[in-house]
Amino acid sequence: MSTRIDSWLWAVRVYRTRSAATAACRAGHIRINDEPVKAATPVVIGNRVRVRQHGFDRHLEVTGLIGKRVSAAEASKNFIDHTPPREKIAIPLVPTRDRGAGRPTKRERRELDALRGWRKD
Repeated sequence: MSTRIDSWLWAVRVYRTRSAATAACRAGHIRINDEPVKAATPVVIGNRVRVRQHGFDRHLEVTGLIGKRVSAAEASKNFIDHTPPREKIAIPLVPTRDRGAGRPTKRERRELDALRGWRKD
């Protein structure tokens, strides 16, 4: 037995709508066993599906075939997530002023601009 990739992605709640899953297939964001696929490509148990979402890849292994959308707990039984953990992005600290400290002076504003990298001097 097999099911379409767009229907399976929708059923296991990777995408909110089936049309969004179809659009992702059309855009080349879905791969089965490292091959780009069309929306009608059949999925079988044991396939490795790579989904590109929000700039990151999710690696899923198909363990069950469903064609209808089910609860999240039931849907999670139909795949194994092999996605590596994401790296945390270091956000540079931006200096802040105490609340109620008033407007910064011209000198303080120039120092803040220099710290943020906005000043060209």
